[in-house]
Amino acid sequence: MAVAGCPDYFLHHPNYQQDNVDRASNHRPADLIGPSFQQSSNRNSPSHQEDDVDLEALVNDMNSSFESLYSACSVQSESAPLLQNGQVQRPSAAAPLPPTSPRQQVKRSQPMHILAVRRLQEEQQQLRTSSLPAIPNPFPELCSPANSPVLNPGSLPKCQPSDQHIIKVFSEDGTRKVVEIPADMTARDLCQLLVYKSHCLNDSSWALVEHHPVLGLERCLEDHEMVAHVQAGMTSESRFLFRKNYAKYEFFTNPLTFFPEQMIAWCQETSSTIPPSQLLQNFLNSSSCPEIQGFLHVKEMGRKSWKKLYVFLRRSGLYYSTKGTSKEPRHLQLLSDLEDSNIYTVITGRKLHSAPTDFEFCIKPNRVRNEGKELRMLCAEDEQSRTCWMTTFRLFKYGMLLYQNYKIPQQRKTLLSHFSTPVRSVSENSLVAMDFSGRIGRVIANPLEAQSAAMEEGQAWRKRSQRINVLGSPSPLYPSLSTVIHRTQLWFHGRITREESHRMVMQQGQVDGLFLLRDSQSNPKTFVLTLCHHQKIKHFQILPCEEDGQIFFSLDDGSTKFTDLIQLVEFYQLNRGVLPCRLKHPCTIVAL
Repeated sequence: MAVAGCPDYFLHHPNYQQDNVDRASNHRPADLIGPSFQQSSNRNSPSHQEDDVDLEALVNDMNSSFESLYSACSVQSESAPLLQNGQVQRPSAAAPLPPTSPRQQVKRSQPMHILAVRRLQEEQQQLRTSSLPAIPNPFPELCSPANSPVLNPGSLPKCQPSDQHIIKVFSEDGTRKVVEIPADMTARDLCQLLVYKSHCLNDSSWALVEHHPVLGLERCLEDHEMVAHVQAGMTSESRFLFRKNYAKYEFFTNPLTFFPEQMIAWCQETSSTIPPSQLLQNFLNSSSCPEIQGFLHVKEMGRKSWKKLYVFLRRSGLYYSTKGTSKEPRHLQLLSDLEDSNIYTVITGRKLHSAPTDFEFCIKPNRVRNEGKELRMLCAEDEQSRTCWMTTFRLFKYGMLLYQNYKIPQQRKTLLSHFSTPVRSVSENSLVAMDFSGRIGRVIANPLEAQSAAMEEGQAWRKRSQRINVLGSPSPLYPSLSTVIHRTQLWFHGRITREESHRMVMQQGQVDGLFLLRDSQSNPKTFVLTLCHHQKIKHFQILPCEEDGQIFFSLDDGSTKFTDLIQLVEFYQLNRGVLPCRLKHPCTIVAL
């Protein structure tokens, strides 16, 4: 058979026919040839005669061949080789693809281009999302600014991380509590939370203290300060303490004790006494210019030596005079600013800073590079002058904010006073006073007699607490209640030293009437009353005395006797007696 355009010589030539067969077999793809074609061509081979044909394996091989062909076609554009000049080599019509064997085309472990795979995944995801039905939006005005009736992916609000902070608060006995607070929680709110969690007595004397053990500094946070903001400026060794501070707003009720006249410049210039109300108005009013003056020991920057200078505290800052007590502007030098600083009490002044007295305080900038060199260390002559300097610093810095912090608890007490009156139940209203001393009971009609009977009944449990055994002495198994009942009170602190009692009273404010009771170290059978008066700490010994086989306690050598320490404290809370002032504020420590 002849082909048009081809000489018969080439058709009948044996080499030409063999070349055509080779070319046809090479140009036919492996998937089109198929395993069935290969098996039919080799049916007469010895290997085919030995092995049986597995139809399931043949079908799987055909499927894998089609998949490899599809993947090879899809990545052909992405996996094209680059020439030396960076251009992609494209196959042309004149230059046909090089022949590939079926084994080279069916390789499953050949590398795939990442961009092609990602593009294919994105196309599949778009097809899936486009095939989903549209969800009607029940609140279009909330989710979409264009009031679209369909929920779009971008119209849904994103989940914002909660701005919460973890705060660790320690008590005086070393216990701690970890609380999670929002970023805008104030020190007052955190104290209220700790009071609620610790089941403490809710009053306005609780405070949050910023404590720096390495520097030996601490200060009481103001009620309006943000706890998270203060924690951001603290070091890893610093901590928060939860304790009482009765002197936080005591200067509003007794200003003359906190501001002695010899330290107020107005009193020195006019030689007159300022009324307490006018004194506080001058400090709270930002337009007035009060001034505190006096001698202070000032530590030199970067040195261990101290200098005694005449210092002035004004709204603009803390100054000292370079020439005696002169107030001329050319003789005044600025010691510290008030805006970007806080005032701290130094608790270990003599040990760390070699302070000349025990009444040291410090002005610390909020942002310091070197805390040891930029701290302004000051030392007063006594506790009253130190309290005056620190209180004036707070008033000049915060002003009316302190007065508002002081009035908020007072307003809450006024609002709650209408609900604090105890309401008697129906059963209590039906009760009457009865006397069962005779053969039959009688109703006590006289109000005075009923009141005295109620008082006797209230004190009867104290007399019945004295349990007597057969020999007439207190049983060792059942000790007298009067000797142990005081240990349940918050103002009793057991066997602590005199120095520890001083430290506790100083930390909680040193206001008049602050007290605690402790066991005496010199005499184990006696007790000691530690009392603060005029910012001085005094100690009074409580002696036991025996009368008619019963133990009493007395503070005035037996003139006034009490069956237990609770009776003694309750009496001196109402009457001053031999003490310089009444007992007002118990020095307490609460475990968190």
